[in-house]
Amino acid sequence: MSLVAPVAVLALAAAGAGGFLYWRQTIPGVRAQLSPAPTVVGASTPLGVDLEAARGSVARAEVRLVQGATGAVVSQHAFPADGQGRRNLALTLEATKLGLKDGPATLEVYAQDDQWRPRGAGAGPVLAVPVTVDLTPPLLEVLSATRYLDQGGAGVAVLRAQGAARVGMVAGGVTQPAFPAGPEGVHVALFALPWNSEPPLAAVAFAEDEAGNRVTRGLPAEIRPKAFPSDVIEIPERLLTEKVPELLPGMAGKSGEELLAGFLVINGDQRREAEAQKRRIGAETAATPLWAGAFSQMPNTKVFANFAETRTYQYRGQVVDTQVHLGYDLASTKHAPIPAAQAGRVVFVGPLTIYGNAVVVDHGWGLQTLYSHLSSLGVQPGDTVTKGQELGRSGMTGLALGDHLHFEVMVHGVSVTPVEWWDGKWIRDRVYLPLTDASLALFPDQKASEPAPAAAPAKARRKR
Repeated sequence: MSLVAPVAVLALAAAGAGGFLYWRQTIPGVRAQLSPAPTVVGASTPLGVDLEAARGSVARAEVRLVQGATGAVVSQHAFPADGQGRRNLALTLEATKLGLKDGPATLEVYAQDDQWRPRGAGAGPVLAVPVTVDLTPPLLEVLSATRYLDQGGAGVAVLRAQGAARVGMVAGGVTQPAFPAGPEGVHVALFALPWNSEPPLAAVAFAEDEAGNRVTRGLPAEIRPKAFPSDVIEIPERLLTEKVPELLPGMAGKSGEELLAGFLVINGDQRREAEAQKRRIGAETAATPLWAGAFSQMPNTKVFANFAETRTYQYRGQVVDTQVHLGYDLASTKHAPIPAAQAGRVVFVGPLTIYGNAVVVDHGWGLQTLYSHLSSLGVQPGDTVTKGQELGRSGMTGLALGDHLHFEVMVHGVSVTPVEWWDGKWIRDRVYLPLTDASLALFPDQKASEPAPAAAPAKARRKR
């Protein structure tokens, strides 16, 4: 028997084995991507690491920050062999705790899959990104501020920040931005002190740099708590039969307890949805003021519901819900023209859940006014409007049984009492004066004297 055939078979087997081993060795390793990729690392810098194995599962991962001879392990992970080829890590880089100092460093990611290779996987990092360690917080100074603040109201702070990427205020747990308004890092923050702020009431200025280093300063202001009204509302059958199918089309033809359940969804879930949308709309604001002077109340109107009024809803004598009304209900005549309370730019037009047809006008610095329950709309998003210009007509769209205007003033999407903004003296004392104290002249009438309008009725009357 010739030896040629066995030798050929062995050669083929050896070649096949060699090819297999070569293939196993050349399987690509784990790929890593940072989201976002930081250029600066500070005292607390968030980091996302996306890992993807070309084959098999991601088995292990390690993240290090290396600075000179110092290599600090940020995170180590061993993953189960569950066939997951993708892993996502959410980390926080804390350079101080890692023993690093200001200066250049390298962020390294090591990762391995569960694939066997003849010579093993590479020992080096799969990703290395140069970064700068920055542990020096920005400088922040409060130049001036509104001296007296009311819960449920608004105020102004003039701040000077150096080396900051973000400047603003935190009041009632809500972070609100400031806007550049002068030389040398001067910013103006128009901020809301939410009606539901928990004690102790506080308003704190902050400045934060790209590395996440943050500095805060309290305001030299007196913050006064406020008591807000309450009311009990008996839900009429007409509200259920007319409004629930309007706002929840799937409820058409329903009756009794099913309509009540639908009302609770509208009054709760849709109300919360509207509040979230108001916050999103509040972010679309001009960086400079588009208004000057007092805002106008809709003329010849009576107030039928107050700001921050807690409403207890009863159905057939039983309490079924509690919600808070965040504006003023103003009524005059049916389909009355709705004037813009101040000059600005229209940023929202359309249905807004419980508010029905609505218009939101932006006045800059996060200050906006909301007009809702309208029967018709007379403006479009992007329109520039003047004070008194008609925005639409009053109506009863949304969760309303009588023709009226639901009016709100919002600061960064947080509802505040309109009474302050209807008062020219309040604007001079609480908005203009802090600007003047900081040598900022940003309004044409900043030093002008204007009479305060008549006070709103002390007690609202409800339209039945």
